[in-house]
Amino acid sequence: MKQEKLGLRGEFAGLVAVVTGACQGIGRAIAEELHGRGAHLVLVDCNAEGVQATAAALRKAGRADVDFRVADLAEPAAIAALAAQIAALVTKVDVLVNNAGIENDLSFHQVTAQVFDRVIAVNLRAPFLLSQALAAQFPVGGGAIVNIGSIHASHAFPNAIPYACSKAGLMALTRNLALELAARHIRVNAVCPGYIDTPMWDAWLRTAPDPQALAAETTALHPLGRRGLPADVAAAVAYLAGPGAAWVTGTHLVVDGGLTIRAHP
Repeated sequence: MKQEKLGLRGEFAGLVAVVTGACQGIGRAIAEELHGRGAHLVLVDCNAEGVQATAAALRKAGRADVDFRVADLAEPAAIAALAAQIAALVTKVDVLVNNAGIENDLSFHQVTAQVFDRVIAVNLRAPFLLSQALAAQFPVGGGAIVNIGSIHASHAFPNAIPYACSKAGLMALTRNLALELAARHIRVNAVCPGYIDTPMWDAWLRTAPDPQALAAETTALHPLGRRGLPADVAAAVAYLAGPGAAWVTGTHLVVDGGLTIRAHP
């Protein structure tokens, strides 16, 4: 039903897509979207139970193959091992989606060196190292890398310094990787979501003094009248990774319901 409704054409049939942070939220939606369009998936997450459940649910859909691997992307050795596992599992990689990320809702004075370093390690260093490790597995005809950024890369929000720095760095990485990999015909782009209703968002919302008021406030920030859904981001990823974006590289697509175009006093 979903394929018929969206007019999906199976444009990823025969392609292998690696998606990190795939067990829930945006990552799971990306996996579902690419799988629905025919991709053979290799899902990656540090949550073994979660990524196994996601893989099982997609396999039940009965379309393309789904494999998964467990890895802590904060560890360079784990990324090297993951790349070797992927090389043994599939003959090529056509799409890499660097979605895995963490954030901490801490004030400027609460952020420690350890907190800062881990956010940078997962959100920025891991996409670089994984792209570097998997680039050789892309076919001669190239492919696509899509990084999941954030509007935090260009707009300041309270209690988000490590996360914002990591996402701003990811935009620079996207541009520079696009240049470095252009000769290999590997396109590199990013999607920058705004407020998206994910399990991570729900958990943060529950910690607010008045969750209902905060939900209403964040909804009102968006000119389109709602917060985003993981499927909104997944559709943008599919576009950037697909044939319709064959001449698009080194840029980012903001998916935020118009939040960042508003004029704020």
